[in-house]
Amino acid sequence: MSNDEKTFLIAGLGNPGKQYAETRHNIGFIVLDHLAKRLGVEFRRMQSNAMVTKARYLDHRLILAKPRTFMNNSGQAIGALVRFYKVPLENVVVIYDDADLDFEMLRIRQEGSSSGQKGMNSVINSLGTDKIPRLRIGIGRPPGRMATPDYVLRPFSSEEQGVLPFIIDRAVDAILEIIENDILSAMNKYNQKTE
Repeated sequence: MSNDEKTFLIAGLGNPGKQYAETRHNIGFIVLDHLAKRLGVEFRRMQSNAMVTKARYLDHRLILAKPRTFMNNSGQAIGALVRFYKVPLENVVVIYDDADLDFEMLRIRQEGSSSGQKGMNSVINSLGTDKIPRLRIGIGRPPGRMATPDYVLRPFSSEEQGVLPFIIDRAVDAILEIIENDILSAMNKYNQKTE
């Protein structure tokens, strides 16, 4: 890989507001906060209806974004930022929860449908393509007959919270792997059940 500077947009999906902060649906925000911390930056600025911060990693310029639009309209903010910074779509990474993946599992994909995740669906509609790299974080299926919308807006259980720091660290490592090497390298390394 050359040392040419690239610009990446790393976007975590979630809902604004304290009542949503620790819920399963906000794992994208949670991971992005940890990525920012690891890179030594903080979210202090609003741009295009998203909390935004900038960082450097290796020779690359990173824009980290947490849309404030609520999950289902995430594409409005992400589309505006992609256009403003002229980020190539292969350098966009969207991070979000996935109830169809077991808890603890990470799945990195280069493209594909939203699989019913409304935030990702909004991003696909806004950018006019499903060729958008993404990192899906497994939150598991709702217990019993609980409806998925109710389940994703609940906090992680105390047992899950014990494992969460490990999952978040792995997710941050996966994002940095995408930036440092490429998405295929990250897929090979992280698309497996955690040990």
